[in-house]
Amino acid sequence: MLLHIVARGRIARSPEGELVDRYMKRIAWPTRITELPDTGGREPVAVAQGKRILLDEKGEVMGSMAFAERLGRWRDDGVREARFLLGAADGFDEPARAEADLLLSFGRATWPHLLARAMLAEQLFRATSILANHPYHREG
Repeated sequence: MLLHIVARGRIARSPEGELVDRYMKRIAWPTRITELPDTGGREPVAVAQGKRILLDEKGEVMGSMAFAERLGRWRDDGVREARFLLGAADGFDEPARAEADLLLSFGRATWPHLLARAMLAEQLFRATSILANHPYHREG
């Protein structure tokens, strides 16, 4: 299953960009990052044979194990792509939220856009590591 991050704005060369690159390179699954101009407008809607996940403050807060289980279930069900969308500064409108397969939140705090992208990359690495029984993740 392709893990595809679609984000508004360019991360360029920055500490956050280096962190995203570091985690994305460690993921054993196919990955892709698409950066869209930060000009607002609608996000890409259709994901052929895939899931559309919006990072959204109103989304579900799930632990790393639950997140890994969800990705594993999608993979096992034959889902070809999980597309993770990070919106512009104002987030997503209600129609976009309604079209999503999952609204995902990193908690009630507000996170800078670039840091949220790095956090997502780390969670994708952690989830795929959990599914591969790699010792990276520790339950305590």
